[in-house]
Amino acid sequence: MSKVFVLHHTYGDAESETYKLLGIFSTEDLAKLSIQEYLRLPGFIDYPDGFTISKYEINEPHWKEGFESGLIDKIEE
Repeated sequence: MSKVFVLHHTYGDAESETYKLLGIFSTEDLAKLSIQEYLRLPGFIDYPDGFTISKYEINEPHWKEGFESGLIDKIEE
């Protein structure tokens, strides 16, 4: 297996966004099937557009460009 599919769910606005890692799957089809199960559960049924599946290569670094800390600076002020 050289890749995995990560299922997560996000909802809210920029100030109060909530993120949940829901599962890591060997195929995109299995991740999509899992969404159907989550859509029967409280909370997820209210935010059906919040699901995202991301493909990740195994043993490959991510975030190679770094990240911006602007939000952290704003909070610390």
